[in-house]
Amino acid sequence: MKFFKVIAIILCIAVTSMFFFPFEFRALPPGMNTKKIMAALSLVILLWKMVQRQELKADKSFLYITILAGLVSFCGILSVTYNSTEDYTYATYITSCWVWWGAAYTLCTFIEWVHKRIDIELIIRYLAAVCVFQGIIALVMDSNKAVKMAINSVVLQEDMVFLGNVHRLYGIGATLDVAGSRFAAVLVMLMFALANNRFIKQWYEYLFYLLAFIIITVAGNMIARTTLVGVIFAFLYLAYATFRNFILQEQHSSNLWHWIGGTLVISVPLLIYSYNNDPLMQKHLRFGFEGFFNLVEKGDFNYTSNDRLREMYVWPDNAKTWIIGDGYFENPLETDVHYTGEITEGFYKSTDVGYSRFLFYFGLVGLVTFSFYFIEVGRTCMHKFPHWRMMFLFLLLLHFAVWAKVSTDIFLCFAPFLCLDPENDNENEELEGDEEDSVSDSRDV
Repeated sequence: MKFFKVIAIILCIAVTSMFFFPFEFRALPPGMNTKKIMAALSLVILLWKMVQRQELKADKSFLYITILAGLVSFCGILSVTYNSTEDYTYATYITSCWVWWGAAYTLCTFIEWVHKRIDIELIIRYLAAVCVFQGIIALVMDSNKAVKMAINSVVLQEDMVFLGNVHRLYGIGATLDVAGSRFAAVLVMLMFALANNRFIKQWYEYLFYLLAFIIITVAGNMIARTTLVGVIFAFLYLAYATFRNFILQEQHSSNLWHWIGGTLVISVPLLIYSYNNDPLMQKHLRFGFEGFFNLVEKGDFNYTSNDRLREMYVWPDNAKTWIIGDGYFENPLETDVHYTGEITEGFYKSTDVGYSRFLFYFGLVGLVTFSFYFIEVGRTCMHKFPHWRMMFLFLLLLHFAVWAKVSTDIFLCFAPFLCLDPENDNENEELEGDEEDSVSDSRDV
């Protein structure tokens, strides 16, 4: 029986990876990635549950978030129409919202089938396990060409040419800054669980969370240095929790610092040994932690990409663009055959900075609307799970911080929690076996 449970957990990790780092199978039609398949499957699950319960329920949070996602799409359509462009990247954002939400619902359903329950801690553990797997498989693929060829023969990796040219690490669907922002979000989740003793009951849970944190930090930065933003926010939260516990005279923070110290005593020598004895590992460590190496060797904490990032802070030079945008998010040379404006490399105006790209796409109108959408997503999670509100607040702050570097969003990091019922908050109620139907009815719409 335990064997089948282990197999089921492994399959559930695979499903989580397909959600969190979606990819395309080469055998499937172009554009049909794992996220879309899971979203389509959610419709079947919803129909099945609707037939079982003979009822259809929706909650206000789903409607509010859908309305705001629709307004984001409307801002995109308005900009595209007004500017007569053909870039519908965010004009269809409401569809993207629904697809992520549906895929998350399928994920939660799978987890509940395997464990007979579903709660926030289970979701965090699965997300952490997937990020650890992605970091390890990225290193294995880089060191073993046969493994890389076997995986790439089945999976269609995005940006394959670019990744090959710059020799960047990548996992299965986990590439570049998009992966980095998701690693960063999981690091914040892990630190919240570590810093709150009511969520950790056994010593091996400490060990799992700490090892996962270190592996994601090291491997994640090798894949995308955006992961470092998550490390910073995680330790900012740890500092806040330590100060809070000091005021409340709780001992948990001191115990956590002991665990962190002990884990570092073991992991740092291993990294030093790998750095000195493995040229490939040395190259990846120097890339992932370039700023720290520069600080030690040159006395200056700096990344070679910093100068390029500073150049990407480009702002509109006219009132129309500030208000409604130019209607371009991608490079118009690739999306608009009628484009006759300035020719730039990479994205429109040669910038990958989130705030700049959103301003050029749909102006302050769209950027403010998009920001309110994420604030509502975070507020909904904080309201549903008050004992986890600081985690969701830091995830929300992380999201806006990442926009200062890259134009991506982490709605998918909130989506699984939006699918849960507030009763799944362990601080409110302990669920027992099959007696609870834990996946929120609020998604039965």
